[in-house]
Amino acid sequence: MRKLHPASIAVRSLSRSLNTGFLFFVIGIVASPGGNGMDVLSILPLVAVGIVIGIVYEFAYYQRFRYELTDDTFDVTSGVISRRDRELPLGRVQNVDIRQNVLGRILGIAAVHVETAGGGQTEVSLQYVDEDEAHHLRRQLRNGASASEARSTEATTRDDDASAPEGATAGDEELLFEIQRHELVILSVFTIDPGASLLGGIALSFASGFDPTTLLPADRLPELPGPATGLFALAWGLFLFLLAAWVISAALTFTRYYGFRLTRVDDELYYERGLLQRYSGTIPLEKVQTLTITESIPFRWFGYAALSVETAGYAPGQSDSRGTESAIPLADADRVAELARAIEPFGAIDLESPPRRARERYAIRYLLVVGVVVGIAYVASRYTTVVQRWYLVAVLAAFAPIAAHLKWSNRGYHVGDRYLLTRTGFWRRTTKVVPYYRVQAVLHQATIFQRRRRLASVTADTASSASLLGRTATAHDVDADRGLELQAVIEERLQDRLRARKRQRTIDRWFQEPTDPEEGSSESDGPT
Repeated sequence: MRKLHPASIAVRSLSRSLNTGFLFFVIGIVASPGGNGMDVLSILPLVAVGIVIGIVYEFAYYQRFRYELTDDTFDVTSGVISRRDRELPLGRVQNVDIRQNVLGRILGIAAVHVETAGGGQTEVSLQYVDEDEAHHLRRQLRNGASASEARSTEATTRDDDASAPEGATAGDEELLFEIQRHELVILSVFTIDPGASLLGGIALSFASGFDPTTLLPADRLPELPGPATGLFALAWGLFLFLLAAWVISAALTFTRYYGFRLTRVDDELYYERGLLQRYSGTIPLEKVQTLTITESIPFRWFGYAALSVETAGYAPGQSDSRGTESAIPLADADRVAELARAIEPFGAIDLESPPRRARERYAIRYLLVVGVVVGIAYVASRYTTVVQRWYLVAVLAAFAPIAAHLKWSNRGYHVGDRYLLTRTGFWRRTTKVVPYYRVQAVLHQATIFQRRRRLASVTADTASSASLLGRTATAHDVDADRGLELQAVIEERLQDRLRARKRQRTIDRWFQEPTDPEEGSSESDGPT
């Protein structure tokens, strides 16, 4: 049984002691004697007790944490107050991610997160082990998982590789992608991080003292009537808020994808990224469920796209809550398509558009939305003074046909011999590539509004974590009869691909069976 790195006590104690210290600080404020406010002399000892408790707990955690890698399982024993013994079958190992923050890189330690198939969260977390041990353990876990799934003669070679120096692998490492400086700059400038809005608002509030006009020199303030001055202050505050959010978002994106590299070794993809906190992990190709090519505006205007890989149940890098890991965060669209075909050779993207009556449906939908907005504006003008010329909102109706056409022209599907391709979205256009043998279910759905126009949607559901978030490969608003035909074709080709893969596995096992020494001469004459 192996233990965590001794430095993990200090790193974990730092976080734990801050949490417990703050908890005791709050308790001290609430329980201050006499109700006359905070008594510093009585609170500081409580904070010190909280810090000591955190340190003692982490020391006990280190002493009682053990892990061991066997031929078939990864065993972990942990727990201070209540003990927990976990036996993780290697065949269920999905991804092994390594994360390092700035302190971890200085101390030479890293956190190892082990995910399993069908799981939506980390199954086992080692915080922290030696950096070399982390990479060594990742190779052992991934090689052990592959060997558990396909017991073959390569097991001996993989065991030898597991004891090789850092960087050694079972095969040659092929560099597939490395983000360039101009790509990183474009990605940072045009990416909006949702968390940046909150951080931007907090930063602006502290900088302005909750009054945006204080950030503008007094001699620059326009001499306007009272209400106009208030509107100017509001507009100025909104501008500063958006500026702060944009700057913080660009900085976060830059640090997140700095040094992004994607390499391939045998049947696995390896990625690493990050400036302040370094991430590295694996994307096993045999676990890939869906490829997603994303062309968002304004990146699409410059000819750029992104590639995401979805795996069964878990998506590496899921801490960013997107459900997928960016195999390529940003690159030339042709290069993205080329690298996507290196993972799944799906051929040309030749999509079939929905029928034209689907476009009419979109136009009617948008006109109804405009009607609701106009009604709200009318009510607001009738009972308030906020809106004066409510009828000007009706101008939005002129844009309804344009929006409907853009929505219709950016939707499509293609049913190939081995892959299903679907596309949807204007602002964020996504093209999904699904191998038939990964399909779990084929759904034919038609809402009451779709049935009125003889339309339906066909969804190819997979085991990808994105399916749980509703981001499945769907052919939207196809002809109802064509939808039933698509459903039957996908199900038929699913069975064909499963039978073909079963036959291929049988052939592979036949060639990989060890030769009987007594029949060596006859086996040597067999197929090669």
